[in-house]
Amino acid sequence: MAGPTAMRLSSVLALLRPALPLILGLSLGCSLSLLRVSWIQGEGDDPCVEAVGEAGGPQSLDSRTQLDQSDEDFKPRIVPYYRDPNKPYKKVLRTRYIQTELGSRERLLVAVLTSRATLSTLAVAVNRTVAHHFPRLLYFTGQRGARTPAGMQVVSHGDERPAWLMSETLRHLHTHFGADYDWFFIMQDDTYVQAPRLAALAGHLSINQDLYLGRAEEFIGAGEQARYCHGGFGYLLSRSLLLRLRPHLDGCRGDILSARPDEWLGRCLIDSLGIGCVSQHQGQRYRSFELAKNRDPETESSLAFLSAFAVHPVSEGTLMYRLHKRFSALELERAYSEIEQLQAQIRNLTALTPEGEAGLSWPLGLPAPFTPHSRFEVLGWDYFTEQHTFSCVDGAPKCPLQGASRADVGDAVETALEQLNRRYQPRLRFQKQRLLNGYRRFDPARGMEYTLDLLLEAVTQRGHRRALARRVSLLRPLSRVEILPMPYVTEATRVQLVLPLQAAEAAAAPAFLEAFAAGVLEPREHALLTLLLVYGPREGGRGAPDPFVGVKAAAAELERRYPGTRLAWLAVRAEAPSQVRLMDVVSKKHPVDTLFFLATVWTRPGPEVLNRCRMNAISGWQAFFPVHFQEFNPALAPCFYNADYLAARARLAADLAGQEEEEALEGLEVMDVFLRFSGLHLFRAVEPGLVQKFSLRDCSPRLSEELYHRCRLSNLEGLGGRAQLAMALFEQEQANST
Repeated sequence: MAGPTAMRLSSVLALLRPALPLILGLSLGCSLSLLRVSWIQGEGDDPCVEAVGEAGGPQSLDSRTQLDQSDEDFKPRIVPYYRDPNKPYKKVLRTRYIQTELGSRERLLVAVLTSRATLSTLAVAVNRTVAHHFPRLLYFTGQRGARTPAGMQVVSHGDERPAWLMSETLRHLHTHFGADYDWFFIMQDDTYVQAPRLAALAGHLSINQDLYLGRAEEFIGAGEQARYCHGGFGYLLSRSLLLRLRPHLDGCRGDILSARPDEWLGRCLIDSLGIGCVSQHQGQRYRSFELAKNRDPETESSLAFLSAFAVHPVSEGTLMYRLHKRFSALELERAYSEIEQLQAQIRNLTALTPEGEAGLSWPLGLPAPFTPHSRFEVLGWDYFTEQHTFSCVDGAPKCPLQGASRADVGDAVETALEQLNRRYQPRLRFQKQRLLNGYRRFDPARGMEYTLDLLLEAVTQRGHRRALARRVSLLRPLSRVEILPMPYVTEATRVQLVLPLQAAEAAAAPAFLEAFAAGVLEPREHALLTLLLVYGPREGGRGAPDPFVGVKAAAAELERRYPGTRLAWLAVRAEAPSQVRLMDVVSKKHPVDTLFFLATVWTRPGPEVLNRCRMNAISGWQAFFPVHFQEFNPALAPCFYNADYLAARARLAADLAGQEEEEALEGLEVMDVFLRFSGLHLFRAVEPGLVQKFSLRDCSPRLSEELYHRCRLSNLEGLGGRAQLAMALFEQEQANST
């Protein structure tokens, strides 16, 4: 028995021998952890309980006992909300933007000191060169009632004394923007500022210090420590410094006499706060360049000029634009150099990846082309030549290449020729003969891709010429997405629905009124309806029946069912009514701030549609043209403000006078008026909530040729989808063949 037992034991040990270190380690760890727990528990009482006991006095023992007893079955106690009925209720108002509620601030505000003589020249040049780089740009002048140039925010103080102008400027910045910005940059209008560098400088500085940063200059007759920032080159003030300076402005204005506002500010800061100007802070140096008279910025190549944040003095606006052109070219060269360095690094690192150089995508650093997962996701190419495109919006097989598309193709061809010459010069120089074939497609991951077949003439250094056909590929990459600043709008705006009705549409009007009651009156939407009854030349006259009797009766019934509802209607007589003529009648009956929603008898409005109309139609900024989504009817139901329509209509009347205007009105719709005679944004989008019932439109032969063509095309496109029409034709052919 001993022999088999020993053999079993040895076999078990042999199996456990590889896991023996693991078992010993786990046993040792568990033992040490148990010993450590026993030591901790034996050190003394719970210090938290002792603290409770000390604070509780005689009740400390009871509280400790309760803690020990209820340690295992602890349950949270929910304290219900209680409001004292004797105290008045105060409604909590939320801020409009979450940025305000969180206390976030913008980084930089720029203030420009200008004058009566330079407001319309140098100040305008400053605005055109740097305004789009800063969140807020203000102009301060002592001229009272100054005429403000377009696109500029000018603050007039009414006194041109230097100390007064600077004092009032600082007071205005503190009062209106002290809580919204971290840095304030003050400059003169004869200063050119390299805006991206200044914004980067402000982004690298700490906002919690009192800082007065600029080009430090010494006061005449003062010590070495007494310095002020030269106003010609601009200077930065931190928000905390502005807050500390505000109480001393009145005293400085009465005690300090100076003919220059920058010296006055520097003396005020030194006398009241003991803070002088510095040119370097936290490793960041404020670099400036003094431009000599008659110096050409195109030929200036010194390091001080190339690295400057500000250039002064700038004597005229053309010099300001030349400086901006030079610095913009320098920034582009620097960006291209950084791109080449990054591409070289990507190429070097790609050799270490499993795919190797085969995994590189062209161009380097941009996302790879979109890879479709099914045939429904394949991105199609559009074919074009220099004169025509073969993918038209209206479905035609061929249409002229014009407008923005023509400019886009021309730019692509010129860029291809420029890149070829840059690569092969001076050995070869290429000249374009013509574009043989062109293809383009939009890749949502990359941008617009082009493939061009070019017929070129290659010229060698010796003058030999030869015709070549080459294929080139180009990519217009997607740039950085920017959020456009839009005016604030609200969903509380009242919408005025306008429904033009002709005699042929009178039978469908009761259904529209019922839908209007269900979608607008029942939810108590803030909207009104005006019925525009369009009579023909022989309709509704004396002795003739009124074709809109049923419509008027249905409107009266709706007013009876919904007390307080008022459905207005207007009667007009027109032989060939167009949208523009009808809107001319309606717009005169309403205030200029009215928000119009131009509907058709087949439209089914609802709360979602009206809210999107309120949010997307912005007075003086944008008109909204939602596309009906359902039942194959591509009619438009525009949303726009009456003031915008009147402005576009006045411009139409000014551009087209007399008989030409009358002829144009016959062939124009409201969208054409906004598109051709207004500077508003036109926002077109498919609106799934805007239901359009299908109907064959009555295309009156009295319409203009273009409107009649649109009407006929709408009827044809509204019959059904391509697959449905193809199936119907196929079934019809099968039936005819049998």
